[in-house]
Amino acid sequence: MKFAFKTLAVLALLAAAFVLYCNVRIQSYAAPRIYDDVRDVPHRHAALLLGTSPNVRGGLQNMYFVYRIEACAELFEAGKVDRIIVSGDNRHLNYNEPEAMRKALVARGIPGEVIFLDYAGFRTLDSVVRAREIFGQDAYIIVSQRFHNERGIFIASRKGIDAIGYNARDTRLRYGFKTRIREVFARCKVFIDLIMGKQPHFLGERIDIG
Repeated sequence: MKFAFKTLAVLALLAAAFVLYCNVRIQSYAAPRIYDDVRDVPHRHAALLLGTSPNVRGGLQNMYFVYRIEACAELFEAGKVDRIIVSGDNRHLNYNEPEAMRKALVARGIPGEVIFLDYAGFRTLDSVVRAREIFGQDAYIIVSQRFHNERGIFIASRKGIDAIGYNARDTRLRYGFKTRIREVFARCKVFIDLIMGKQPHFLGERIDIG
């Protein structure tokens, strides 16, 4: 019993150390590559807007979605990007994150012809890699909340992509806490995916975004 208890204690400490390392490593790497003020953001040809649902359970407006649209519009209006890649999940017929983002951006006054849709952005890794492999961008600005940008920037760096991030406003609503807890373990999954050589679910033909 004592041996089993000691073994479990050691394993728990190792797991906790791994979780801590993954989170600190990603945050520290991304820190100098992330921006809160649009005036400080260097110009890149394209922004990669990471997807989320426009609504949460019960039909309420998803503020993560609202603030990401707001941040992406700010970048374009400030002349920091020329093209926008909206990347999200469209694996189900009645669920289309990229199209919802496109409509929201157009409603904000962004010309439809500068917006390009990535329907296979099932995960952050997929979105980040496909921005280069499908849309030909090896240096771009990731747009999402800070915690999400940090993870995206780290993944990009390990894939040979020069990414920086522009932070959308965060939300302190109830579902925000749950998202933060998931993020802690999502960062551990980043390292596991890198070790395992995980690739996007789908690639495909190149799309010229000009």
